[in-house]
Amino acid sequence: MLETPRRFLHVRYKSTMGNSTEILFVLQGLNETVSRKRTYFILILLAYLFTLLANLTLIGTVILEKTLHEPMLIFVCNLCVNGILGASTFYPKILMDLSSDLSVTSYEACLGQIFVLYSYALCEYTTLAMMAYDRYIAICKPLNYHSIITPQKVMKLLFFTWFSSICESVVLAILIARLPLCGFNIDKIYCTAWSVVKLSCVDTTINNIYGYIVMLLHGSQAVLVVISYIHIVRACVRSSKERSKFMQTCLPHLIALANFLIALTFDLMYTRYGPTDRLHALRNFMSLDYLIIPPLLNPLIYGLRLNQIRRRIFRIFDRKTHALK
Repeated sequence: MLETPRRFLHVRYKSTMGNSTEILFVLQGLNETVSRKRTYFILILLAYLFTLLANLTLIGTVILEKTLHEPMLIFVCNLCVNGILGASTFYPKILMDLSSDLSVTSYEACLGQIFVLYSYALCEYTTLAMMAYDRYIAICKPLNYHSIITPQKVMKLLFFTWFSSICESVVLAILIARLPLCGFNIDKIYCTAWSVVKLSCVDTTINNIYGYIVMLLHGSQAVLVVISYIHIVRACVRSSKERSKFMQTCLPHLIALANFLIALTFDLMYTRYGPTDRLHALRNFMSLDYLIIPPLLNPLIYGLRLNQIRRRIFRIFDRKTHALK
């Protein structure tokens, strides 16, 4: 199976209609035996179905229960919607690759996957930053919380999150689409911006500059999150009530934020600057972490940690149980 991608390179242009051609990329991250692929297929399918169920359960609970229409929980709902988007872009493709002998994708599908996955990652990170701002106001300025975090402001923050993430991803996809390519082997399980950019035959300075600008902008968000939590921790030290609020709402947020940032930063840095001939298993794991764990982890840690959501979920399931009886 390891030799198949090399032979396939001779037919990387597939004839379609007339004289037109379609570029096919070879994804080389799944060089596993058939038996392992079958095991991975079952595990990943179960993970995908559970991810959908967990996120839809939390979204449905918040929508159906009017008492849960709070800013923090609306942001949690946004994380779940975004998690379904990211999971539904990643899981079906990897399941198709695991069920076939060769992992390939068309040029258009690769660009589409880059656009959606980067939109997902940027939206996830920006939403987590917005949640840090919400927690800062709730704990450090509790008397002004409802006058500052209004429903209108929440909608504006959500609109900004999606709009900015989509715009950044559109620019990224356009900058990649303009590049002529001299190679077609992608050394990852899925398409990423840098994995395609480094296959280009021309200078990619503009792409690199744009990448650094995006990292700088979102790096500033990380600085604001750190500053917010410094103030939050100071407020919690002075008050036992605020410490309880911190454990209920801020701790799940910190877990989600830390996991996402560590995995995403490792994947970005290793993809750009790390060796390509070592640590394949670690590279694959970390490149999948921020795509698999957050959509799976978010509904669990918020659904189980936040008392309001946990009580409503149990109440809904109790009603269904009694109705069946």
